[in-house]
Amino acid sequence: MKNVYITSMGVYLPGPAISNDEMEDYLGKINNEPSKVKTRILNQNGIQSRHYAIDKEQKTYINNASMAANSVINAIDKSNVRLDKIQLLATGTTQADLPIPGFGSMVHAKLPVNKCEIASFQSVCASGVMALNNAYLNIASGKKENAVALGSELASRLFKSSRFDGQGMKDVPFDTEFLRWMLSDGAGAAVLQDKPHENQLSLKIEWIDLQSSANEHPVVMFTGKNDNKNEDEITWLDYPSYEEASANGAINLKQDVRLLNDVIKTGITHYFELIDRGMFKTEEIDFLCCHYSSEFFKGQIHDLLIKGGAYISEEKWFSNLKTKGNTGSASIYIMLEELLYSGKLKAGQKILCMVPESGRFITSYMLLTVVEPSHRKEEDEAQFAIREVEAPELTLQPSEVAEWLVRQLTQVWINFETELLNVPIIHKIHSGNLSREDYKLLLHDLRQQVIDGSQWISRAASNIDIELFDLRSAFIKHSAAEHKDYQILERNWIAMGWNLEDILTGNKNIGSMSLSSFVFNQASKNNPLDLMGSMFIIEGIGKRLAAYWGELMQKQLHLTDDQVSFFTYHGVADENHFHNLEKALDHPKMTFEIAQRIVKTAKVTAKLYKMQLQELGNY
Repeated sequence: MKNVYITSMGVYLPGPAISNDEMEDYLGKINNEPSKVKTRILNQNGIQSRHYAIDKEQKTYINNASMAANSVINAIDKSNVRLDKIQLLATGTTQADLPIPGFGSMVHAKLPVNKCEIASFQSVCASGVMALNNAYLNIASGKKENAVALGSELASRLFKSSRFDGQGMKDVPFDTEFLRWMLSDGAGAAVLQDKPHENQLSLKIEWIDLQSSANEHPVVMFTGKNDNKNEDEITWLDYPSYEEASANGAINLKQDVRLLNDVIKTGITHYFELIDRGMFKTEEIDFLCCHYSSEFFKGQIHDLLIKGGAYISEEKWFSNLKTKGNTGSASIYIMLEELLYSGKLKAGQKILCMVPESGRFITSYMLLTVVEPSHRKEEDEAQFAIREVEAPELTLQPSEVAEWLVRQLTQVWINFETELLNVPIIHKIHSGNLSREDYKLLLHDLRQQVIDGSQWISRAASNIDIELFDLRSAFIKHSAAEHKDYQILERNWIAMGWNLEDILTGNKNIGSMSLSSFVFNQASKNNPLDLMGSMFIIEGIGKRLAAYWGELMQKQLHLTDDQVSFFTYHGVADENHFHNLEKALDHPKMTFEIAQRIVKTAKVTAKLYKMQLQELGNY
């Protein structure tokens, strides 16, 4: 069995935090009357704020699958796994947006993820753990190298007053009213891999143990029928019509609160069984992440652990129920995500997770060990700062055209560099989350475009009239310098230990293809002086960004100089190239019309270069 690690986590909480006083502004007042039990229930559960995916008009503004997808994207942003490289997507929820198809299919469709295996788990709180366990077992068995597991809930739409008013209810039964003030919306996701994160703490999954006691107990939390005593009662699908099922309250979510104490006791019995099996020792636990739906039940769990002689001291308990609410299957993810990035964890610490489910008596436990990064970073490497955006300085001889050109190109650059910061690969470089897989893909895709550099410049030079001989000469000299760049990149590739044939036979991504097609098209025109706009962008990247990116990547990935010299070389070489570009822009035959063409070509080149970095791996 392979080791399995949670290497990053993400959450999505819709809208603003909603206080207790605001709840009925969103859920509405049934029959325009304020709830008589709301205050009592809220005093017991201790929740102070939560999030809803419905607005004050009781309209859903983001569905369950979209919330789940957003939590995945948030997790991937902190990960060294690319979205298009996910091998398994395992999902858990209580109620998907659609009865059919599975929730996993709907979430997959919301994500820019390639074909992959999916798994859909429908239960209540434990469905999130079921998804996590599925991902864990797939990686532990060696079937997968990575996976994403998630839990997501959109409970608020089940409790809006318009639903009960439409049923003609004057009084809502307590088993439904109770849940109105307990449940809320949110999603959480975890990235799992067969190795720890290179640059941040990971959570090694020691084991997951999930147990159903449905054979011994009746249904506790349910929808689709009205009675949890009659196993043969007709369900919502057996009514003559959906309208009759609704009018009879069969589609309302309910919870038999009289059985909740038994759910807690069943969970504690499972806890002691795990101790007896030698699965953990209480004295070794540093954090207990216990998903309880109410502070009231925390006290009961506390007392039962003390009576059983296996108490974990309260200062080790971690919960965000008060501020994030009870989000069912998402709760354990939202809890662990906050703990993982809280700064409280240290390598070697043990985290015990407890997730009971009241649906029909499911209890689940998980033991995690905090693991340090696979590449420990020195303190001065911990931050990869984003520098203030500024354009490469252009120094031209004073003239009206030159001054206009400098202003325009400066603005083009500022827009370009600002937008680059939102490109995933650049975001990873600055956040310290770049992986060797990312770096390999970056080198691979850049090489396919860089090798064209000297060719389009040579073609442009051949189409410049003899009357502009000095400009033609400048283009030719520039082409000679560019001819060496791809060779440096290839040497970096070899130094990384990768197969040279893979990069020599690689394809252009759709951004590189677009960029090359554009510059070759322009170069084929008569006197393509506008390509100085392309040179401004490309040489500007070398002068302003490449060396800095190289420095950050070298620190993060612990690269040697010969593995990153393609980037660091340009910080020096492109300073000279840029000076030659300034000479060309200072040509005495520069006109306002030529300057306008240069600016437009710079804009197009900037957009296409950004596209090249956005579309890494998209061939």
